[in-house]
Amino acid sequence: MGHDTLTKAGIFSATLLTLMLSNTAFAVEPNSSSTESSSTKHSKTVVAPYLREDAPTFNLTVAQFREKFNTTYPHMVLAEYKTIKTLEVKSPLIRAASRINNTLYSSVAIDKSQRTIRSLQLTYLPPPPSEEKQEKPENIAKAEKAARTVLANYIAAFISLFEPTSTLEKCQNKANELLEKGKGSPFYQQKEGTLRFVIADHNEKGITFAIEPIKLSLSDK
Repeated sequence: MGHDTLTKAGIFSATLLTLMLSNTAFAVEPNSSSTESSSTKHSKTVVAPYLREDAPTFNLTVAQFREKFNTTYPHMVLAEYKTIKTLEVKSPLIRAASRINNTLYSSVAIDKSQRTIRSLQLTYLPPPPSEEKQEKPENIAKAEKAARTVLANYIAAFISLFEPTSTLEKCQNKANELLEKGKGSPFYQQKEGTLRFVIADHNEKGITFAIEPIKLSLSDK
């Protein structure tokens, strides 16, 4: 792959990632009182939980999370998160992203006042079509399957970090379950204890996973 192609691919991925993070993908939340799981394809657009002024945060800064993750999973090292410039001047959030590989990125929504994490995300972006050669469908399918396996592994690792009492196998099963149940849905969520898991599947545009803290009410305790 030539330098121009690599540059175009990098610009394509960075642009699409910025659009997906700035988009209200997670704002498409179903009007449901279910605390187990829910999904929607056609529902009223409301403010995403982590965008609300009173949204809770993890008791972790980005630097603390990255250090903890890299220490626990040295074979899955996360590079430094870099701030993403957006047009949301009055937003209470700072967005930052870390590139894992050509198709996978991790990003965070950070509370500006507390500097702690409101939403921790993983986004898989399919590579743009190659201008130099036509890939065989079976090769494309094989590469996509491998990329999605890497995504599932990182999802499992993220879950494990916030659920230390769960085995990695259980977290891996949870990751696969979330991807399967959220397949084709712009918003799918599961709530477990103090955590919310979200899958936003944009089909050929990519998939985003998010893990966020939940503010429990008295009836939940």
